[in-house]
Amino acid sequence: MNKDLTVGNPGKILWAFCMPMFGSIVFQQLYNIADSLVAGRFIGEKALAAVGNSYNITLIFIAFAFGCNIGCSVIVSQLFGAKDYASMKSSVYTSLIASGILCLILMAAGLLSCNTLLQLMKTQEEIMADSSLYLNIYIWGLPFLFFYNIATGIFSALGDSKTPFIFLAVSSTANVLVDILFVKAFSMGIAGVAWATFLCQGVSCLCSIALILRRLSKISSEGDIEIFSWRLLKKIAVIAIPSILQQSFISVGNMMIQGCINSFGVSVAAGYSAAVKLNNLVITSFTTIGNGISNYTAQNLGANKYGRIKEGFRAGLKLVWCLCVPFCILYLVFGKYLLLLFMEESSATALMTGRQFLWILSPFYFVVSAKLVADGILRGEGAMREFMAATFTDLILRVVLSFVLSAWTDSSIGIWCSWPIGWTIGMGVSLWFYRRKSPARFP
Repeated sequence: MNKDLTVGNPGKILWAFCMPMFGSIVFQQLYNIADSLVAGRFIGEKALAAVGNSYNITLIFIAFAFGCNIGCSVIVSQLFGAKDYASMKSSVYTSLIASGILCLILMAAGLLSCNTLLQLMKTQEEIMADSSLYLNIYIWGLPFLFFYNIATGIFSALGDSKTPFIFLAVSSTANVLVDILFVKAFSMGIAGVAWATFLCQGVSCLCSIALILRRLSKISSEGDIEIFSWRLLKKIAVIAIPSILQQSFISVGNMMIQGCINSFGVSVAAGYSAAVKLNNLVITSFTTIGNGISNYTAQNLGANKYGRIKEGFRAGLKLVWCLCVPFCILYLVFGKYLLLLFMEESSATALMTGRQFLWILSPFYFVVSAKLVADGILRGEGAMREFMAATFTDLILRVVLSFVLSAWTDSSIGIWCSWPIGWTIGMGVSLWFYRRKSPARFP
């Protein structure tokens, strides 16, 4: 069901639109959580560390897929809000073709360089083989990752956040079951974890693309529809490239931080691997809601309804803060039991590492969520320079402080403290740019 986000109460519209997106990202994260959970519980601590170690490299590929998602989504939202359906369809086809070409380039680069990247992260010898195996299988599944992200971006642009939720709920649940089947019944080890994700994400991708094409065929439009448009590709790239650079540099920054973490040993790396999956569940949820706010902003910008954008910021802030409360309580009070899903209680160092990470970061979810809402507005308006500046402020601080504070404290706790500092300063920068670009300044 396509939905016009330019009419109705902004608060109710955003809640109805973003909550299925929140549910979708929870299930999306189950892919990675399931991999770590099955690896840690059924294979061992080294397998858990290998999946976590590889995850930082997979984030580079996810960054490109995410950027394509955002670029397509924002432009399609603007054209949908402006009722220019012919150009909207052209932008979809252009995105699919351009993303496919980019995906093939990344697959070739990834297969040639994954071992080099693992070595640059100071991957321990005992987990190198498993990390490499997991990564290579993951790279072969990149077309599914890319086209699925394009599909979800189009669904969101059309105001439909429920369909991606249904796809993800089914496929991620299946992924957990197939993970266990491949590892326990077929004794496939770390390869079973990777192939389970490959298969389940592939089925989800093919179904979602088929549905998108069917839905577009039912939208009537006037004028010629270009299968590929350089004009629209340029507009998409203006949004996509900064988003790709943002996420890519975050991934590179995380790889640098992972290298620092690896210097403290396999147990610390395993504890971080488990805890960061729980943390990423929260951060990715907030990021996804920020994406929804970008779609909302873009549609209203296309319809010249500027006052609704400012109302959307306030509603988005209330939404993410309502989600912060249960996450903070869950991680502060029950963090130990969540971490034990990934590891045995006998892994004392790994368990304590994970608990310290969650204790330090979770109170600051209120801070980073406000930053991501402001970033969503900036991106929806096309204010990509400001969006990039706010993101890099946070990232650079976290990377630099990880090395400085870990050396100063001679422990991994110094690394964990870099997150809240970067988030807090980054939030200040994002809010300052949001106020400068406030929709209230529009006529």
